[in-house]
Amino acid sequence: MGTAAQYVQQLTDLYRERLKPNTRILDMMSSWVSHLPEEINFTHVEGHGLNAEELARNPQLNHYFVQNLNENPQLPLKDQDFDAVLNCVSVQYLQYPEAVFSEIHRILKPGGVAIVSFSNRMFFEKAIQAWREGTEASRVELVKSYFSAVSGFTPAEVISRPSSLPNFLQWMGVAGGDPFYAVIAYRSL
Repeated sequence: MGTAAQYVQQLTDLYRERLKPNTRILDMMSSWVSHLPEEINFTHVEGHGLNAEELARNPQLNHYFVQNLNENPQLPLKDQDFDAVLNCVSVQYLQYPEAVFSEIHRILKPGGVAIVSFSNRMFFEKAIQAWREGTEASRVELVKSYFSAVSGFTPAEVISRPSSLPNFLQWMGVAGGDPFYAVIAYRSL
């Protein structure tokens, strides 16, 4: 199994563990694939991203909208309308993360979960400076700080599976090289 496939499998397994059937999901900063477990039936999966063509190709989305959160961080979604908000390998591009995490809190139902997952890959020129210059550990702390900056989230839980390979082997895509990180918090009741 390749490194990207291992990452996707870990993410799908995490979603399988944390997401409940018959719930409403926001797949934030999505693309043509969602990584949601196919055997779980969700009431509604809303997609958000920058590319309408990619979102239209995502078979797991019931509906989607295109919006650049760096130009407008306010989501066009109702208060307390979602059971889960997911962000996969995209948090590093948010220029106003506290504003976006405030919106995540607003649209989550009490008890709803936010799962932010990432690896060590990025579009370097698009990632924020703190992410580009950070270590894997400092990136985890950065995402935790986004949750703690918004009143009403539970303390963040971290799932950390660092790579055991040296950086140059990770960059070459050697199997087992992709680390997996997820920072998870719930909207307080």
